[in-house]
Amino acid sequence: MGNRFNGQTAFITGASSGIGAEIARQLASDGANVVLAARRAEKLLQVVEDIESSGGAALAVECDVCDRASIDAAVVEAKAKFGGIDLVLANAGFGVSKAIQKLETGDFHRQFDTNVFGVLDTIYATLPDVIERKGRIGLVSSIMGHFGAPAFAPYCASKYAVRGIAESMYYDLADQGVSVTCISPGIVASEIRSVNNQGVFTGSKDPVPGWIVVPTDKAARDIINALYRRKPEAVITGHGKAIVFMIRYFPRLFRFILRQSSKGKVNKMHEARRGKDTDN
Repeated sequence: MGNRFNGQTAFITGASSGIGAEIARQLASDGANVVLAARRAEKLLQVVEDIESSGGAALAVECDVCDRASIDAAVVEAKAKFGGIDLVLANAGFGVSKAIQKLETGDFHRQFDTNVFGVLDTIYATLPDVIERKGRIGLVSSIMGHFGAPAFAPYCASKYAVRGIAESMYYDLADQGVSVTCISPGIVASEIRSVNNQGVFTGSKDPVPGWIVVPTDKAARDIINALYRRKPEAVITGHGKAIVFMIRYFPRLFRFILRQSSKGKVNKMHEARRGKDTDN
């Protein structure tokens, strides 16, 4: 076991599977007390069992980031178990996908309730402790927060917003000794691509070719290293870094490639990701 986070407590939302669960496991092996927060209690308990069987300390708290009272209750439970909170990872999120002409304002509200306001409420619920302990905050955006993708306007907009919040927070909290890291993963092994537009896990097959999907454990290691080093920004996965590089330095070429590759295929892209549309 490592000890970079020895004696510190990490509060992680969206910790029942994927990146959140694996980060919890690795932080625990690096000495942290880990609080796992998510809606699926049975999944959280499985991760806690993994951590405790390896000698780590963990707590599962059922929590919905769309409900501020739920987050506050989770924080109270975390502090009762481990004391104050040193590291917060606002990781909970999902993606609404559909061509813009088939969306309504309510779709954007639902997307922002989780991906933006859920992030903000997580921050505000934990911020006093993090400031007191000069801790770390990680906000999970996406490489799709760097560009507008076809059929993903709500998701991209929400992740752009997270990047903007993280950038401003970086300056606002720097004098208080708190680091803010904006994390932009590329395609990582996860359940997010099997969640429908209502935020419900469907269990549908991941439509992304396996050769491009980065293993969760590698992505988690890179994220934890960025948090430990207090980096202001971390783009995760090699293809993610390549895409962000192209967007920054060759935006017209990137837009041309994306337009040509998606031409006439927007509806098919949505259906491939979600399966037959059942959330009109």
